[in-house]
Amino acid sequence: MTVLPDFSFNNTMSRLCAFLITSLITAYSASVFADRPNIVLVLADDLGFSDIAPYGGEVSTPNLTALAEAGIKFTNYHTAASCAPSRAMLLTGVDSHRNGVPNIPEAIPPEQGIHAHYAGTLNRNVVTVATLLQDGGYHTYLAGKWHLGKEVDQLPSRRGFERTVALADTGADNWEQKPYIPIYEKANWFADGEVMTLPDDFYSSRFLVDKTIEFIDSNSNSGSPFFAYVPFQAVHTPVQAPQEFIEKYEGVYDEGWHVLRKRRLEKAIALGIIPDDTSMVSMSSTEDWHSLSAEEKKFQSKRMAVYAAMIEAMDYHLGRLILHLREIGEYENTIFIFTSDNGSEASGSRANAGSLSKMAQALQGYSTDYETLGLKGSFNSIGPSFASAAASPLAYYKFYSGEGGMRVPLIIAGESISPEQSKTNAFSFVTDLTPTILELCQVNQPGERYGGRLVEPIIGRSLVSILDNKTEQVYSAYDTVGYELAGNAALFQGDYKLVLNRGPLGDDNWHLFNIVVDPGETSDLATSMPDKRQSMISAYERYARVNQVLPVPEGYQQLIQVAENGLRDRFGTQILILLATMSVLVLMLLFARNYHRQSER
Repeated sequence: MTVLPDFSFNNTMSRLCAFLITSLITAYSASVFADRPNIVLVLADDLGFSDIAPYGGEVSTPNLTALAEAGIKFTNYHTAASCAPSRAMLLTGVDSHRNGVPNIPEAIPPEQGIHAHYAGTLNRNVVTVATLLQDGGYHTYLAGKWHLGKEVDQLPSRRGFERTVALADTGADNWEQKPYIPIYEKANWFADGEVMTLPDDFYSSRFLVDKTIEFIDSNSNSGSPFFAYVPFQAVHTPVQAPQEFIEKYEGVYDEGWHVLRKRRLEKAIALGIIPDDTSMVSMSSTEDWHSLSAEEKKFQSKRMAVYAAMIEAMDYHLGRLILHLREIGEYENTIFIFTSDNGSEASGSRANAGSLSKMAQALQGYSTDYETLGLKGSFNSIGPSFASAAASPLAYYKFYSGEGGMRVPLIIAGESISPEQSKTNAFSFVTDLTPTILELCQVNQPGERYGGRLVEPIIGRSLVSILDNKTEQVYSAYDTVGYELAGNAALFQGDYKLVLNRGPLGDDNWHLFNIVVDPGETSDLATSMPDKRQSMISAYERYARVNQVLPVPEGYQQLIQVAENGLRDRFGTQILILLATMSVLVLMLLFARNYHRQSER
C-alpha cells in the first residue's frame, strides 16, 4: 500500500511552524555563539620561568613572542611545583587537597594513600572546565598529557572532553611509544577512551598539534565554539628534539650555567619582567662550571642545546596550529592561554651517565651518546645546574616551593584582548584559570550541586577584569592562598610569601619574602617582620587544617617514593624485599671492608 503525503492545511502549517521555530533557534544559537570565543589552552611541561624569549630566554620562540606582544604577560603567576596537582587545579579551580590530587600518584606514600583525598587521581566531587564548557555548548578537545588517572572512568573522555588523545602517565618517550622510566610497563596512550597505538612517524609536539587540528576540523561546520587543551610533553624528560632544531643551539651554552643564569637575569630586567635591582641566590645544587673537564663541558652544553631545541620545536608546532586557525577563519575569535605546569626539572646526574642511570636507561633501550643526544633512542635531561639557569633569576626548581618551582610564564592573548599594558605583576594562581575561561566563554560556575551530586566550589578568581583593564589586582592585600606539596609549603598574602622547603635543598624552616620586590627570594624578612611571619604561619595552619593536608612520613623523599611505588605496582612486594635484602648485604659488605682496612692499620 502506497502512503501519499498529507498536504492538508493543518499539516502544512505545522511543518511551516516547526521550520520557523527551528530556524529561529538556530539563528539565536549562532548569534550567541558568535560572541563566545574559542579557547586554546596550551600547557608546557617543566618549562622554567625564563625559558622562552618573552620572559628573558635566548631560545627562539617567535610564535609565543607574537602572542605575548599581542596579549598580556603575567609575571607573578604561580602554579603547583609538580605536574598532576597543577593540572588538577588548572582544570577545576579547586585546591589540590580537595580535588584528589595533592601529589602525583607515583609519589604518594602508603601512609597518605589510604586516605580518599590522597588518591592522586581526579575526584568525582569536582567538575572540570571541559564538562562545564561542553554542557554550555562548546566542543571540547584534548591532545597531550593527562596524568589524572588511567582507569577507564578516570580518562579525559569521561571528564568532559569530546575528542581525546591522551598520555595517562607522568611522561613518556617523544619519538616512540615506550615508557621513559622502568616503573611503567608501557606508555599508556588512549584515544577517545580506548587504548591506542602511536604512528611510526611520531614526534610528540608535531603529533599533538596534528590531532588538535584534526579535532577542530571535525566540527568546523557546527557553528559552535571549541575549547582545545594542548598539554605538550615538552620539555619533560626525556628531553628530545629533531636534529634540525638541535643544530641551531650547538655551542650556544658552552660558557655554562652561571653565565646563562646571569644573562637571563639581565634580559628579564631589560624586559621589565622583574625589578631592576633583582638579586639571585646561589643554588647549592649548582656545580662549579670551571671544575668540569673539557669533555664534561661539551656534554653538558649539548644537553642544554637539546632542551632549547625542544622548546623551539614546541613553539614551531604551536605556530602551525595558529596558522591553521587563520586559514579556516577562526583565529580572530580565539583566545590563547599559554603556561607551564611547574618550574624546571632538575633530574639527571652530573654527566647523565652514572653506572646506575646507565643501567636503568639501557633496560629502557636508551643511550646517552653525545652524537645522538636528543634523537630517537637517546635519553636526556638537563640536571640541577642548568635547571637553576632555566628558572633564572628564581630560587629552587620543580618539586620545591621556591619561586623557581612555582612561578612560571602565563600569556593570555587574542583579538578580543587588547590590554593597555603588555604585562601585569598582579599575583595570580593556577586555580584562577578555570574561572577566567568560564567568564570569557560566558559559562556559569557550578553551584553547590552539579549533575546530581555535591561538588567542591571553585576557589580561584577570574582574571578577566585584569585583561579588560578594569582592575590591577584580583586578590587584596589581606587575601591568602595556601599551598602544600610533599611537605614543601607556601602561603601567599599580598606582596608576601611564606615558604618552607624540605631537604635536601631546604632547611625545613619558615621563611618570609616580599616576592614583588625580591622575586629571587634573597632577603628573608622573618627577623625584621616577626609578627607578619607568625600571622602568616597561623593562616597557613588554618589552610592545612581546612583542607586536611597530611604530613609526609619521616624521611620521605619524593624520587625514592616514586621508585618504591613504581616497582611495587609493576613487580609486587617481592621486588622490594629483594632490593632491601641486597641493600643490607651491600651495607654489610662496605662495613666489613672498612673494618678490615682499619684493623690492618
